[in-house]
Amino acid sequence: MALVVVCGQPCSGKSTAALCLAEALKESNVKQAVKIINETSFHLDRNQSYADMPAEKNLRGVLRSEVDRSVSEDNIVIVDSLNSIKGYRYELWCLARGAGIRYCVLYCDVEEIHCRKWNDERRENGEANYDDKIFEDLVRSGRLEVEGCKDLTANDRDSEYSIIGGNSLYELDKATHEVVNAIVEAQGQAMGGPLNGVPLGQDLPTINISKSVGLPELRRLRRTFIKLTGQTSLSGPPPPCDAASAKRMFVDYLNRELGTA
Repeated sequence: MALVVVCGQPCSGKSTAALCLAEALKESNVKQAVKIINETSFHLDRNQSYADMPAEKNLRGVLRSEVDRSVSEDNIVIVDSLNSIKGYRYELWCLARGAGIRYCVLYCDVEEIHCRKWNDERRENGEANYDDKIFEDLVRSGRLEVEGCKDLTANDRDSEYSIIGGNSLYELDKATHEVVNAIVEAQGQAMGGPLNGVPLGQDLPTINISKSVGLPELRRLRRTFIKLTGQTSLSGPPPPCDAASAKRMFVDYLNRELGTA
């Protein structure tokens, strides 16, 4: 149903905020299961996880994979980590978009002096805390800040491209999502039995699959197709701006990738 990404400085109360949100959701008797994903979920030590760039990159990969497995209409997923890199938050947004669920960012806006104080108090109480060197590296990295920004002035060409590109990407995203939903629905109706193709409607090709394809695999294929289409449009024609063309292209791609065309 939703993906909530908690971010902020180290020791800014992110875990407390995530826990409070989870408890509030449970008390509101939501039908969906509430799940918190963080370093503790995998018994990872925070100082080891942020010791260097390779370790931090590995941590992000572990968390992202777990988010990809967990996002669905039946879950409310809360990602409790630094999540300070904009590109990484965009990757999580893509996972939520691919699953057809809502996405939001919860930022813990706490002054640096309080973060330092809370980290020292945790160390004195024998609770989980950051080593001084790692804390300094994280809190001073400036990854949550954007410096030297200037307002961009769009010219006529930029405005025209943004309108065309925005419509195309919207139609592409919507159309591919509908195709994935059609496959999932057809497989559910088949109840594990063989499929004789999945029709999408008049003037549209049939999805030629005879065996079940898991939702994670469908999501992966969908993301790859959108990425490839975007890359192609940089040097060639723009993405299709109508749903029928987008569906036709995606079905052709699926038939090739699944080896049944």
